[in-house]
Amino acid sequence: MLPRFVGRLGVADAVTVSNAALGFVAVVVAFVDIALAARLILLAAVADGLDGILARRYGGTDVGPYLDSLADVASFAVAPAVVAFVVVTDSLELGFDAVTGELLLTTGTCALFVAMAVTRLGMYTAFDVSGNYTEGIQTTLAATIIGAAILAGTTDPWLVLAVTGAFCYLMVSRIEYPDLLARDAAIMGVVHVLAILIPEFAGHTFPYALLTLGIAYMTLSPWFYWREETQATAPDAHGNA
Repeated sequence: MLPRFVGRLGVADAVTVSNAALGFVAVVVAFVDIALAARLILLAAVADGLDGILARRYGGTDVGPYLDSLADVASFAVAPAVVAFVVVTDSLELGFDAVTGELLLTTGTCALFVAMAVTRLGMYTAFDVSGNYTEGIQTTLAATIIGAAILAGTTDPWLVLAVTGAFCYLMVSRIEYPDLLARDAAIMGVVHVLAILIPEFAGHTFPYALLTLGIAYMTLSPWFYWREETQATAPDAHGNA
């Protein structure tokens, strides 16, 4: 007897599910190789964009948006939180042999990141999936910025913890973020792939570039993006949560 998903899921859904698997692998690898874990998170973000392209090309399924948000929990909620936790605890040499204020703060902040990311993903699926903008920073963007920062060599534990904490609010804020235009998504996608493939090239040029693009979109797009063109853009079949 065939599994019940046979004939019901499409090629885009298969990519979405692989996104979730990449998130799990990133969590496992984080305790051994933090840079590789960051690269896997960025690779999951590429898969997250690819499933939308495939859904538009070959057609989406009714389950697609739900799978997308569920997969994002693994790759853009749990995985970046674990990466941030490992960076901070390793840098501050925190262990579980003694419960300290720093350990509680780190654990609480990373747990709150997961909670707020899950909340944002649920709100996105319920209210934003068919629009051309979304409220709050996308979990994909938050995870990308954290991953790119790690690949760029950002290891200051308090900075990493502060950024993780800031995303806890920004993901569930009411700030409106427009969907990227196709040309801008393509540019960011190319930089994204290069940051994964050759992160150390020319002094971490591509992770820095990806980090710069991510921060620029995060800080400027709610006010200075090309809204007229954005409104004319067809919504992504899987969205960008």
